[in-house]
Amino acid sequence: MAVSILPSEKVAILATIDPDVTVASTVTSDWCDMSQFAQLMAIVMAGTLGSSATLDAKLEQASDGSGTGAKDITGKAITQLTDGGTDSDKQAIINVNASELDVANRFTHVRLSMTVATATSDVAGIVLGLRPAVAPASDNDLASVDEIV
Repeated sequence: MAVSILPSEKVAILATIDPDVTVASTVTSDWCDMSQFAQLMAIVMAGTLGSSATLDAKLEQASDGSGTGAKDITGKAITQLTDGGTDSDKQAIINVNASELDVANRFTHVRLSMTVATATSDVAGIVLGLRPAVAPASDNDLASVDEIV
């Protein structure tokens, strides 16, 4: 049976925290416009966590693409990942629906925030847009998406 709709037409890469060695600090993705998607999925990736390191990740919301009024989205944070051999090389997923934003106060944008504490660690993240308002979703991919096969 032939399938005419490609996965890349249903899901877009909206933002990333590029894989890198990250010193103890907070790194964030670009802001993603939720008016273009009904849902977002953020994937947190922990590589090798440094000695005694911790990794926290959460979704934040804002009223525009420059981060105006940025605040946490309630209930959209992972359980802290820790060094000790058990949380290195793991992933976590945070889902959010557009309706979970503070729509009464016109919050429309979301970003991924990851905080590495105590020791330098390998981390990365990606934010995917799902259920696009206008297809194909790939029309909203980051400019850094080099190829779709």
